Amino acid sequence: MLLIPAIDLKEGQCVRLRQGRMDDATVFSKDPVAMAAHWRDQGARRLHIVDLDGAFAGQPKNRDLIEQMVAVMGSIPVQVGGGIRTRETIAAYLDAGVSAAIIGTKAVEDPEFLRQVASSFPKQIILGLDARAGKVATEGWDETSTVEAVDLAIAAKALALAGIVYTDIDRDGMMTGLNVTATAELARRSEVPVIASGGVTTLEDLATLKDAFADIPELLFGAITGRAIYEGSLDVTAGQALLDA
Repeated sequence: MLLIPAIDLKEGQCVRLRQGRMDDATVFSKDPVAMAAHWRDQGARRLHIVDLDGAFAGQPKNRDLIEQMVAVMGSIPVQVGGGIRTRETIAAYLDAGVSAAIIGTKAVEDPEFLRQVASSFPKQIILGLDARAGKVATEGWDETSTVEAVDLAIAAKALALAGIVYTDIDRDGMMTGLNVTATAELARRSEVPVIASGGVTTLEDLATLKDAFADIPELLFGAITGRAIYEGSLDVTAGQALLDA
């Protein structure tokens, strides 16, 4: 189980949003490459990057910057999401050293595309399920679909995915703790390893998450954390030690 620092990119800066709202962004660094190196030095064993501009535009907008961040991480795996909606974009990111591409909006709009790229790039595709009241949001969380997150997860069960990132949008950036119940339920029903996201704030949150997966630890890939590690309520080194214990 991994504690995965998140770096969200907006206009070339490292920011955190509240509940996915682009108009409620806090800038934490104007040098995302240096921030990636910082989390590397803090002992992160994986990094999560989201191209927020790309998510809204429907195509990558910070690719050059992301490639620099991947380079500074060295052998540490990096997963990237935001505006990845073509096979060519996936291939370009993987060729640049990205370990896994996160597919969100495109997976909802075109399930066949997800099946095809999961087959073409086995264990290098992560399904990104960002849910609002249980239903999947798309277009950078700007739109809410009629698709239930758990149904999409179950449908992806047979695919060669690296995992699923499940985010409760209502909790994201709010420092209110994970939606552990929904996360564990999605993992149990899909039988796909899940990365929990949205609301990780303290060591207690990680302990609660770990306890919820005590009987299915193989289905907990890890947890993404953002605002908490920037504002200091959670320490990356201590959090990873707790998950390793």
